Amino acid sequence: MKRMFIAAAICLFSAAPAFAQDKEKEETPEYEFTVVKENPISSIKDQHRSGTCWCFSALSFLESEIMRTKGYDDVDLSEMFVVSKSYHDRAVKYVRLDGHLNFAAGSSFGDVLHVIRDYGIVPQEVMPGLNYGTEKPEHFEMDAALKGYVDAIVQNPNKTLTTAWLGGLDGILKAYLGEAPEEFTVDGVTYTAESYRDWLGINPDDYVSITSFTHHPFWTSFPIEVCDNWRWDYSWNVPLDDMMRIMYNAIENGYTIAWGSDVSEKGFTRNGLGTVPDVDPAPAGGSDQEKWIGKDTSRPEAEATAADEKVITQEMRQDGYDRKTTTDDHGMQIYGVARDQNGTNYFMVKNSWGDAGKYKGIWYVSDAFVRYKTINFVVHKDALPKDIRKKLGIK
Repeated sequence: MKRMFIAAAICLFSAAPAFAQDKEKEETPEYEFTVVKENPISSIKDQHRSGTCWCFSALSFLESEIMRTKGYDDVDLSEMFVVSKSYHDRAVKYVRLDGHLNFAAGSSFGDVLHVIRDYGIVPQEVMPGLNYGTEKPEHFEMDAALKGYVDAIVQNPNKTLTTAWLGGLDGILKAYLGEAPEEFTVDGVTYTAESYRDWLGINPDDYVSITSFTHHPFWTSFPIEVCDNWRWDYSWNVPLDDMMRIMYNAIENGYTIAWGSDVSEKGFTRNGLGTVPDVDPAPAGGSDQEKWIGKDTSRPEAEATAADEKVITQEMRQDGYDRKTTTDDHGMQIYGVARDQNGTNYFMVKNSWGDAGKYKGIWYVSDAFVRYKTINFVVHKDALPKDIRKKLGIK
């Protein structure tokens, strides 16, 4: 199904330490995890100071797909090839819409699939995208320069666009991210970006985006209403229990998942855990007393344990989305399932914050958290249970 992809997550704009700056020091209970099912993943990467989690997570997901289908264990695709092409396409649409479109670092899983379909893909070593003098991504200056440029084009006092403006934008992208060569060699074979995509066996039409919200009918598709879904791609809408059944079925049958979620919750900790504590959050800003004399620290907040997580319902998911307590934050890759000492299921999540956290770049995220805070996810269509695939009409 074409255009059934993906309104997914904007990223947190920096690695784990920056993400946690506004949180109080977190103390988490000890967990003992036993792996139930674990599928292959590529090496942990670090998006560092860039809002490109959508790209890191989607390519990590596709690297696992290549491992699954071709048996390779050393695939490393270029994130900045995708970022460059994405910014190019977004600029064209932004100018066509007179600036009435989100133009920022965040994007979606579907964007990655569009780029690969339209332009192909290259290995990381061909286009590392670090032309600005640092060892890790540092995009704030580039993001600002690109936004300033396209706004100047939209506000063009000549009223008529020249034939040069898009070349000017591509010049900025080339200066920061470099340019992929028309041809390159891998293991003695010469490829273009398109032929490399085809050799790897990546078919963007094999992937579907799944979500679960009640403001659209179940068993239909709709473009999730978040700013980073700037391509207006569609996701299939299914009931919550069916959404979870797809995820468990995928992992059990050897597939991984590109997962878009809200990680601004207190239960998503810097120590590699994601849970839903059964406590009500304090109102934003606190009381007037707290404003002037500080918070009462004599009564510590309840710690999240498997035994005292909230029970998540379809109505809770929708309420979080409608009231914006569930936000479009971050893209990651789910690749396995584990159980803690109490028998509670956790999804094993590969992040893109380097070796941050207790588990060195891996998070354990509870079933309850995934039920509650999933915006959408992307998976191979063959990972869907047969009855769900038939009901959606996916061939």
